[in-house]
Amino acid sequence: MKKTLLSVFLLSMTSYALACTNFIATKGATTDGSVLVTYNADDYGLFTNLCHYAGGTHQKGDKYEIIDYDTHESHGFIPQAPVTYNVIGNINEYQVSIGETTYGGRKEMVDKKGQIDYGALMYLGLQRSKTAREAIKVMTSLVETYGYLSSGESFTIADPNEAWILEMQGCGGDAKNKVVWVAVRIPDGMISAHANQSRIGQFSKYNTEVITSKNCIKFARSKGWFKGKDADFNWKMVYAKPDFGGRRWCDARVWSFFNHFKDMSQWLPWALGKDPNAEDMPLWIEPNKKLDVATMAACMRDHYEGTALALDNDIAAGPWNAPYRPTPLAFEVDGKKYFNERPTSTQQTAFSYIAQLRSFLPREIGGVIWWGNDDGNMVAYVPIYCGVTTQPECFNTPNVNAVTFSDKNAFWVCNWVANMVYPRYALLFPSLKEVRDNLEASFLKSQPEIEAKAKALYGTDKAAALALLSDYSHAKASEMMDSWRKLATYLIVKFNDMAVKPEKDGKFLLTPAGMGATVARPGYSEYFKKQLVKQTGDRFAQPE
Repeated sequence: MKKTLLSVFLLSMTSYALACTNFIATKGATTDGSVLVTYNADDYGLFTNLCHYAGGTHQKGDKYEIIDYDTHESHGFIPQAPVTYNVIGNINEYQVSIGETTYGGRKEMVDKKGQIDYGALMYLGLQRSKTAREAIKVMTSLVETYGYLSSGESFTIADPNEAWILEMQGCGGDAKNKVVWVAVRIPDGMISAHANQSRIGQFSKYNTEVITSKNCIKFARSKGWFKGKDADFNWKMVYAKPDFGGRRWCDARVWSFFNHFKDMSQWLPWALGKDPNAEDMPLWIEPNKKLDVATMAACMRDHYEGTALALDNDIAAGPWNAPYRPTPLAFEVDGKKYFNERPTSTQQTAFSYIAQLRSFLPREIGGVIWWGNDDGNMVAYVPIYCGVTTQPECFNTPNVNAVTFSDKNAFWVCNWVANMVYPRYALLFPSLKEVRDNLEASFLKSQPEIEAKAKALYGTDKAAALALLSDYSHAKASEMMDSWRKLATYLIVKFNDMAVKPEKDGKFLLTPAGMGATVARPGYSEYFKKQLVKQTGDRFAQPE
């Protein structure tokens, strides 16, 4: 989520504790011609519902209140649009989807007098746009009129045909300039990503459509930040030059996503962040295989497995080899600075989704936001269709918040399970994974049938078709919650007191006398035992 990119090394490092991730697959890069985009919203303490904005028509003079996405403070009012569209989560009824990652950039560019923050801007774009291009126009026009309050931001803006990255920064309260921005269309057949580091570079060399603010380069010249030819202008090197944290903690997530679909060893030095002369990564690549919803879900669950940044086989993984690390990401030992890795899948995710956008289906059937209220690795993504006008109770539970638990709420039930799994990952995670994968497989398997029924109704009774999809979305959310509550109690019984109770045919074994069968005691992993002995020497050695 929101953070500031600072040039001072240690401050820069600690600022990246809070961060988000977006992956993009254009329609030519997917198995069925969907556009697929993802979003992790990451921030410790963040509690977020599946939001809903009802569409409608509005009278001249109606106002819209700008509520800050991070602080929930009011920034005043702007005129309401004559017509707005239904929004559920980060997708609207026309299958426009907008996500973000904050990269910060030059801190002196933040306009503290701006009215619209990055989060409010996303949902304004969703409420007022039928296409990605229209969303870009709406969002940039709004901040050019009312000012942009936040630091540097990368937005993913997609519809069933196109995917764009829009990057934006304020102008520090400059009297003649409110904002600078650049938007790049990701070419069809390609995949792209951003993860809290500005990704748009020397855009004059991009073989694709690029749209910029009129002052995109002029503003940098006026500040003395750029003096070369327009064709040589490099957006991120001027406005948000990557430092160690921007590469190792942010671009490394992009590198790992790309690495699933192309040998990225050429750009590993960039991702590692230490070589100042390393070659920068491309904004997009052509994947060596087509992507689908399940593939995108797997990428959102990435911990750098099988790469030079993998989190296994070091002492920080603990006795049960957890691919998670605590924050802050930076720490000191005897005055020397160290850091943790920051993968895509992280414990501080408040919500995660995959937006599926399909031009070959009626718009309210083609758009699905696969939603989860926790770390993508620890949830089963639930399909919510873009025409749904009511949130499932588990994703919008009354009287529940960041400090109020409820077993009816997805955030809390999913976090309940995840926080049992994290400390004993190698032992407990396989049980979670089995439930998660079986659920998602069943959701994906049932998708063609429910959509065929909705499509058959759509031409003669659109309301009935949308009601069918709404009931289906609510039912799948309830199914996930039932499965997760059962998983929670199963994990308590199965792995109580660091032991493992035996099972057969889905039932815990009993002795003939009706007592629980003898438990297994797996103990430490081989790696951890060796590390323990290495650290403690003969302290725990048994006498001969």
